[in-house]
Amino acid sequence: MDPLRMTIGELLEEVASRFPESEALVDISKNVRLTYKEFLNRVNQLAKGFLKLGLKKGDHLALWAPNRWEWIVTQFAAAKIGVVLISVDTNYQLQQLEYLLRQSDSKTLVMTEGLKGSEYVEIIHQLLPEVGGTSPEQLNSSALPELKHLILISDRRLDGMLNWREVSEMGREVPDKVLTEQQRSCHDEDVITLLYTSGTTGAPKGVMSMHFGIINTSVASAEIQKLTEKDRLCLSVPLSHMFGCVCITLAGVSKGAALVIPSETFDPRKVLEAIQKERCTAIYGSPSAFIAMMEDPQYRTFHLKSLRTGIMGGAQCPMEVMKRVVEEMGAREIVIGYGLTESSSWITETRPDDPLELRVSTVGRPLPNIEVKMVDPGTGEEVPVGAAGELCARGLNMKGYYKMPAATEKAIDREGWLH
Repeated sequence: MDPLRMTIGELLEEVASRFPESEALVDISKNVRLTYKEFLNRVNQLAKGFLKLGLKKGDHLALWAPNRWEWIVTQFAAAKIGVVLISVDTNYQLQQLEYLLRQSDSKTLVMTEGLKGSEYVEIIHQLLPEVGGTSPEQLNSSALPELKHLILISDRRLDGMLNWREVSEMGREVPDKVLTEQQRSCHDEDVITLLYTSGTTGAPKGVMSMHFGIINTSVASAEIQKLTEKDRLCLSVPLSHMFGCVCITLAGVSKGAALVIPSETFDPRKVLEAIQKERCTAIYGSPSAFIAMMEDPQYRTFHLKSLRTGIMGGAQCPMEVMKRVVEEMGAREIVIGYGLTESSSWITETRPDDPLELRVSTVGRPLPNIEVKMVDPGTGEEVPVGAAGELCARGLNMKGYYKMPAATEKAIDREGWLH
């Protein structure tokens, strides 16, 4: 199939026009339900609020929050106006946050108050002691000179921070035509996300992904899973990772499916409750996440037969686990995926009709518009079929690492192969 040439904003508008009354977001812990029409309206309102703040195409916005509906609205609102989203790991502490905000040149930080054991507001006050005594519109930090706004997702108002709902309300002052003009300036080859790899060596690197790459991998994956507007995707994987914010969220939205958020962080019992209550049809996670659900003392009391598909990734799946997912949970068409942040998510996936033996012993076949090859890491030469080697991919890769040209050159060769 030919690759799609569209932006995330255009994708959402197209889907919302086709399925306006279908559910788009269900956040169980926040008791929020949004149809695609309501979701698009919330996205547009917040996008205009960002414009009112002075954000413009190419600016960087960091998002530090667990799984909740506002995360996804913020993600799409930023994309609508060409603002690059930087997702912050929910477990980040002071030094990690400071590095990310500085290296990414973030102008705005959208955040929640924190999670148990990691109080975000407290960390921000340590990093930016001037916050408490300044106006929310006048942040001027010597530690992070690029950072101009802190936006808090909370029912409370805190000194030195704008409230997320208030920023959205500010959008009412911006004419719709201004948003339309801003959206028209966006292009499918613009960078739209900057996701940081933890990296086994050296400092984390910011992976610059384009609309083109993440939309096409998401749509291809959605079609392998046979997703439609009738599907309901259980979103229990962290949104701060590519698996959550692209592989599940974008794939689901591309087909008009509902995204169901069981809880802010992974809780096996709440995932099981969500599947049963919301009749989820797709489930995602690593083998260990599935094992955690099966080990819940009340696992066998839940009705999970609404499940049909999903993706397991991150580690090899034991045959016994796969059999239980298929037979006990009912996810007969679940597939295995292999990908990287640098490859705009999935490179390969098994197919729903592959035998279970193939699904647990391989990572499948390349997605459409992606080429793969196996090379000898020492010589760079292709190895024969069946021989061990380094997997290289080409077609929908990242644009590069942010402000790291040497690392980019090492990762992507002159012919466009990601190593």
